[in-house]
Amino acid sequence: MTQKLIQNCGKCGLCLYVCPVYKILKKEQDSPRGKLQLIKAYDNKDLASSPLLKEIVSKCLMCGSCAANCPSGINHYSKFMEMRRKMVESQGQTPAIKSLIYLLGREHRLKFGAGLARTGQNFIPDNFAGKYKFGSIPLKNFPKLNSIPLRKANDEVILPYKKQIGTVVYFTGCATNYLYDDTGFAFIEILKHMGYTIIIPKDQTCCSIPLLFHGAADKAFKNIIANINAIKNHDADAILVDCSTCGEALKNEYPRFIENKGYDPFEAKKISSKVMDALSFIDKNFDRLEFDSSVKEKVSVTYHAPCHTRNSFGSHKIFENLIEKLPFVNYKKTVDVDECCGGGGTFFYEYPEISKKMVDKKIENAKAVKASLWLTDCPVCRMNIAGNLNHNDNLQVLHPLTLIHSALKQI
Repeated sequence: MTQKLIQNCGKCGLCLYVCPVYKILKKEQDSPRGKLQLIKAYDNKDLASSPLLKEIVSKCLMCGSCAANCPSGINHYSKFMEMRRKMVESQGQTPAIKSLIYLLGREHRLKFGAGLARTGQNFIPDNFAGKYKFGSIPLKNFPKLNSIPLRKANDEVILPYKKQIGTVVYFTGCATNYLYDDTGFAFIEILKHMGYTIIIPKDQTCCSIPLLFHGAADKAFKNIIANINAIKNHDADAILVDCSTCGEALKNEYPRFIENKGYDPFEAKKISSKVMDALSFIDKNFDRLEFDSSVKEKVSVTYHAPCHTRNSFGSHKIFENLIEKLPFVNYKKTVDVDECCGGGGTFFYEYPEISKKMVDKKIENAKAVKASLWLTDCPVCRMNIAGNLNHNDNLQVLHPLTLIHSALKQI
């Protein structure tokens, strides 16, 4: 099946012009089309496993742009994930990525690791934090971890401020739970304002996308089953995510992965049918929002559309329309609003030089429109963009939910 689908590739080259990595490197082997041909050669035993082959397959942002634009309907995304798994089996994994996989593989490990990192942040000398980088991001620019994980700081069931109109499940993801709780608190307040009861399953864990990206399919499977079990028994109108990568996992990867494992995908498909990103949900319920009429001065904002928001949900256009409806916003669109920023999970760490070229271009174009806020609905994009800004750039990077919440009328 894999070989047959890869052979459907007509080598038309459309994937080259949407691939962020190819745009920088301009090498055929680093293009989606080139990677498919290497995978086919490997499957046919015409090409042996090697460190170089592993590097080529790994040098990908997993943005999904090639699959979204392929006229032959090839799912590059799943092909690359499967090839990465094979390369890890034959070539091994780097210690840093092994450590990440170990932490993400069990929620208690991740909780412990986040707590340890939070403590460590308080003891890093300023001269050290200013001198050294994690990938392309200076340590001094890394965000502080949440003092308390979001899920621990909230009840599992949260009631609305007014008459209940429905119930939603909120899948917080790791980044909001441990890193960006301003996003989570804002979303909870918005949903309460609208009249929704919110269920935050306490047993949820990593969505598994980072594990799948790095070839750890078995560990990913355990997390996937844990999340399905955590969500499936809650009767809700929608399952909401504030991170489109988590949404990609729940909506697309879970049913596909479960079915490929030979199990009944019924529960995964049931969950998939209810998954919606936060901004699309807000746009759908926009008439339920009441804004503070005393806010007269408009704030100038620009927007970066994350790759999974664009390719998995197509909701970047929905959000741009939503921005235009916000009475307190002056939207200034950049010329590259939907170009990749180079974050790509751990891509900014593994390939900092390539990532840096991408994000620097984004930053220059964002500065050109002279906005004061830069909005993006992906935590890794937020980390990457904010981490590469200079103090005198005068741009604050936020999730759109935080801005929307700040202008709501108090109930």
